[in-house]
Amino acid sequence: MSRRPNAARRFGESGSIPFVGAFHSKSHPSPLLTIGLFVVGALLIVGYLYHGSGGRSGDIGALNRLDGGVSCTQEVQRLIPYLKKAYGDSMRKVLHVGPETCSIVSQLLKEEDTEAWGVEPYELDDADSNCKSLVHKGVVRVADIKFPLPYRPKSFSLVIVSDALDYLSPKYLNKTVPELVRVSSDGLVILSGYPGQQRAKVAELSKFGRPAKLRSSSWWIRFFIQTSLEENEPVIKKFEQATSKKSLSSACQVFHIKPLH
Repeated sequence: MSRRPNAARRFGESGSIPFVGAFHSKSHPSPLLTIGLFVVGALLIVGYLYHGSGGRSGDIGALNRLDGGVSCTQEVQRLIPYLKKAYGDSMRKVLHVGPETCSIVSQLLKEEDTEAWGVEPYELDDADSNCKSLVHKGVVRVADIKFPLPYRPKSFSLVIVSDALDYLSPKYLNKTVPELVRVSSDGLVILSGYPGQQRAKVAELSKFGRPAKLRSSSWWIRFFIQTSLEENEPVIKKFEQATSKKSLSSACQVFHIKPLH
C-alpha cells in the first residue's frame, strides 16, 4: 500500500501552520474565537495525519478502521486464547483458511505445542518478508477454496476459516464447507460477518470476485442442516463460558462444527 505524504512534514516545509496568522492580528479576536480556531486547526492536522498513515501487510485492524469495515481474521487473532480453552489439545495442529492467513499462522506458531498452516484464497499482492518465507517453506499455500483442498482427510486437528466463506455463493459453499470439515479431525470453526456490516471496498471486488454476502445465524443453521453438518454443543458451551468471563463480545458470528464420523 502506498504511503501518502506526511502532513507534518508539509507544514514544516511551508514554514507556517494553518490559523497561526490569525493570532498575530492587531484586531485581538475574542477568547472564544481563538479557542475555536485552535480546535479546528488541531482537528484538521490530526485528521490529515490519520488519513495519510500508510498500512502494511498484516495490519488488518488499521485497514478496517479506515474502511469502516469488520475483519473476522482480526477477530481470530483476538479469540485464539478462548479457542484454546474451548478446544484444548485440539489446538495442536491448526489450519487457518482466509485472507491475511500469514498473520494468523505467525501468531499460532508462537503458542506452545502448536503447529500451524494456512491457506490464502486470494493472490498475495503485498506480502511482507515473513509471509513470503512462510509461503516458501510451504507452511502457507495460495489455493482457490472452490476446489478440493490439497490435504488428506483429518490432516489437522482443527480448521479455522475467516473472511472467505462470505464471498462464496451457496453453490460453492455446498462443496467448500464439507471439504474444510473433511481435513479436520476435531472440528471446524467458522467466523462470518453479521448482516449489515461493511466488508470489502469496491476496489477489492475484483480480488474477491463478488461482494460479501453476510448471512444471518438462522441462514447458517439451515445450511448446516441441509449439508448434514452438526454444531458442536459441548465446545460452544466451553467457548461461551470462556468469553463470558471476560465479557467479550465478538464482532463476527462464530460457529463450531463437529468433525465427520
